[in-house]
Amino acid sequence: MPQGALLFQPTDYPHQIWTDHLRRLMPELDIRTTDEEARRDDVVYCIAWKPKPGSLRSLPNLKVVFSMGAGVDAIVADETYPRHVPLSRVVDDTLSQAMTEYVVLNVLAWHRRQRDLENLQRLKKWRLIAAPRADHVRVGILGLGVLGQAAAQALKTLNYKLSGWSATPKSIDGVESFAGPESLAPFLAQTEILVCLLPLTPATRGILNAKTFSQLPKGACVINCARGGHLIEADLVEALDSDHLRGATLDVFQIEPLPETSPLWAHPKIVVTPHAAAITDPASFMRHVANTIRRMDRNLPPENLVDVARGY
Repeated sequence: MPQGALLFQPTDYPHQIWTDHLRRLMPELDIRTTDEEARRDDVVYCIAWKPKPGSLRSLPNLKVVFSMGAGVDAIVADETYPRHVPLSRVVDDTLSQAMTEYVVLNVLAWHRRQRDLENLQRLKKWRLIAAPRADHVRVGILGLGVLGQAAAQALKTLNYKLSGWSATPKSIDGVESFAGPESLAPFLAQTEILVCLLPLTPATRGILNAKTFSQLPKGACVINCARGGHLIEADLVEALDSDHLRGATLDVFQIEPLPETSPLWAHPKIVVTPHAAAITDPASFMRHVANTIRRMDRNLPPENLVDVARGY
């Protein structure tokens, strides 16, 4: 039996889409969906997304926190987070599949000049735009975790020339590995399509900046589907306006929803999508929650744990 109650903490979400799945899997579990219901001393499980600072610390008997997304930056950014409480993130095949689809779609779009072809259609111009062979196109992935490796495997089947940069060296067949701060510049220098799939940490915040863009070859493209905090938006606009970069696809932003006043909406070299690259599947996520609670009932540790100090 569960050791206590579960609090579904994102109270601004339509919780039934999520909690109905969990109730079917664990009808015996006491599930709370508002702070008023919490009676905080008996809450031992918590599902969180962007918690208010201090809200998790106020649960004195908390034994695990489940992040609703693969990214946990909004949770670990809370300096009051109780560091002794395990934080479990989503590692889910449906999430990896969706992100891989998004990455492949946009790598192909920039490689095959889809944006330019669409502009020609609007102008009713019949003009051939030749694209290089995929094995002549150098795609670099910032971040070789679960999502980065899944994307690399899919791109490999299309014969792209692949490389990846990460904090520590990775050994992935068909992917040239760059690791550590000293290798970032050489990684960028040989990358024509840059895909950001990094976790957001103090070390990676703002990594997509003017210096980074200047180290990419002229005519490179950028795809950011990680976190809005990775990108200095004004630096990107400047790199595009100077024609150093050819284009960018952005799924995540400093402020979400993206304000109507943002110049990113109308920029001719930017593709905007509404943080839709990979959305956590409620049924799959709640299976993870139920399985973890059952593991803990058997005195086994939660899986997919985050190193809170590192932020991933």
